[in-house]
Amino acid sequence: MRVQAVMAGLVSAVVGYASSFTVVLAGLRAVGATPGQAASGLLALCCGIGAAALFLGLRYRMPISVAWSTPGAALLVATGPVPGGFPAAVGAFIICAGLIVLAGLSPWPARAIAAIPRPIAGAMLAGVILSLCTAPVRAVVDIPLLAVPVVLTWAVLQRYLRQWAVPGALVVAVIAIAVHGPGNGLSGAALRPAVELTTPTLNPSVVVSIAIPLFLVTMAAQNVPGMAVMATYGYMPPLRPVLVATGLASAAAAPFGGHAVNLAAITAALTAGPDTHPDPGRRWIATVALGAGQLALGLGAGLAMALVLLSPPVLVTAVAGLALLSALGSSLAGAVTEPEGREAAVVTFVVTASGMTILGIGAAFWGLVAGGLTALLLHRRPPLERHSPSTAEAGAERPEGRVAAVSADQSS
Repeated sequence: MRVQAVMAGLVSAVVGYASSFTVVLAGLRAVGATPGQAASGLLALCCGIGAAALFLGLRYRMPISVAWSTPGAALLVATGPVPGGFPAAVGAFIICAGLIVLAGLSPWPARAIAAIPRPIAGAMLAGVILSLCTAPVRAVVDIPLLAVPVVLTWAVLQRYLRQWAVPGALVVAVIAIAVHGPGNGLSGAALRPAVELTTPTLNPSVVVSIAIPLFLVTMAAQNVPGMAVMATYGYMPPLRPVLVATGLASAAAAPFGGHAVNLAAITAALTAGPDTHPDPGRRWIATVALGAGQLALGLGAGLAMALVLLSPPVLVTAVAGLALLSALGSSLAGAVTEPEGREAAVVTFVVTASGMTILGIGAAFWGLVAGGLTALLLHRRPPLERHSPSTAEAGAERPEGRVAAVSADQSS
């Protein structure tokens, strides 16, 4: 069973890295990084993720998944060149890290997250991973020669060796890439890690255009959904120390080009779900494995990058989708099982699944906002009943009346 948790953590590391590292590189290049600085930033983020995941997993014995801010990298792509070049962007990264630490030192983020109803959190998770879960279908249609063996391997192992279904599919995907990719595709890969230190500078306009939006996007689209995902599996880690730890990791990675380290949203389901380990108290092993896997990926970034670049993007996404099918089912069930709040959960799911972006903030945050507003709009307080014999008799016949009668008895 421990091997199962370790494999889940390693798969989470590979999927998280492979599915979005190109966005990170594009974002860093967009704000002025050279190829060497961008590669250094990718390595720094992997090391920051690894250190934070190892510390949080061992300290709190919970599957607290850590990742880089993919929405933040997309924000950098949209921002483009900034005054002062990449050193000014690095200065903004450090300011953002400081804001994350300050958020961890104040109580309001934990209170806001604790107020999120479970059905809305489950619907948000379902909306986030829906597009990934449809990727295997798209892959079978677009690249059947590569995708069909992966899906068939997953299906067979899901039937006979459930815990090995996703790792087996990942191995088959790697073999397919090696067989059908160019013969010399990996020959030029650089295995030596590249580290470049950039001296930060502070530019007020860059702080406004990068630091503050990056902080808001990271909190809204990563940290809040990440906590909500863990809550759907019954975990409530202390948010404030988690924010301080990820903020310090971000500060350490920033001078080497890393933009932000935060809680994982999508891959959190890979380490916190029941497929990781039957015992919820042992799933933290997957977080430790994720941290070790990210460190390894960072040190061998050249080889991992070359391997993923040889693969059609939809194939890598398809492996992630297969890994998240059970998470999709459980989150949908948790969102709509109870009639109370079902409409709010459906609104959350639809808005999140739309993938829209407003003000640089992703659909996961707006889904939570829309679901919360719907819940407030449709919430109706039960009418107050007078304390009378007829009310007490009615209380013996229906549950809500029984609660009212008990309250009346306690007050008398």
